[in-house]
Amino acid sequence: MFWTLSLIEFIKEAPFTCTKDELLYYAERTGAPYAVIENLQELEDDGEEYEGILDIWPDMPTTDDEFGWDEDEN
Repeated sequence: MFWTLSLIEFIKEAPFTCTKDELLYYAERTGAPYAVIENLQELEDDGEEYEGILDIWPDMPTTDDEFGWDEDEN
């Protein structure tokens, strides 16, 4: 499973709290790319509901994270 910020955009508006099956249905219904569907299929299905994106991608970069450059550098 490999998430990117562009892939996660396709499910950020999903109706959380939801199950794996509900996430898959949402992604398919909204026309998410196959890579998103494939990643969702690889999620554990232990019957637990996902509360949000961080349950799917715990290491997701935030706006506070640095992306290898410093805005103050010129």
